[in-house]
Amino acid sequence: MIFDMSSGMIRGLGTVVVFVAFVGLTLWVFNGKRSSEFAEARLLPFADEPQADIANTQEPATTRSTRP
Repeated sequence: MIFDMSSGMIRGLGTVVVFVAFVGLTLWVFNGKRSSEFAEARLLPFADEPQADIANTQEPATTRSTRP
């Protein structure tokens, strides 16, 4: 049995596949079981920053040009 797949049918199937992936991803992201994992991942951009030195809280002195 040969199916005649038109471009409209292929686009429709592609839309269904993308929609199912979107719904699956949405359910995965908003699943309550993963909140602790996402809380940890939320802080990853700050993991490379060095800890602030409490003794050295003053800002470094900046030099400015006196030229007009």
